[in-house]
Amino acid sequence: MRKILVKGTAKGTVLKTEMPINFLGTVDKKTGIVSDKNHDLFGKSIKDSILVFPSGVGSSVGAYTIYSIKSNNAAPLAMICRKADLTVATGCALANIPLAIVSEKEFLSFQNGQRISVDTESEDMISIIG
Repeated sequence: MRKILVKGTAKGTVLKTEMPINFLGTVDKKTGIVSDKNHDLFGKSIKDSILVFPSGVGSSVGAYTIYSIKSNNAAPLAMICRKADLTVATGCALANIPLAIVSEKEFLSFQNGQRISVDTESEDMISIIG
């Protein structure tokens, strides 16, 4: 099962976490660096990645944070989640960041460092490129 919530295309490297992301409290909106010491992506930049994570958590202000990250040129090229949530969907829509929801099985198949292509208009939508 794949579902597109925000259309678009992107090619990049997977940055994956098994932990939900609270964009308001976890990601620095100016740099895109994960600043929460308790998150497994601590110290890593989401900039220019294909960010793969289970879901977003937190308040609706997180949507504005995603928009701010994009405005500061520090956003991921696309996001892929296991579960749709209003904060991430709204933030990606505002920031024009492609967003796809995938099944648990497909979520588990993504690996850090994997190069993938996201094209919401193609039949495959998500494909491995290297």
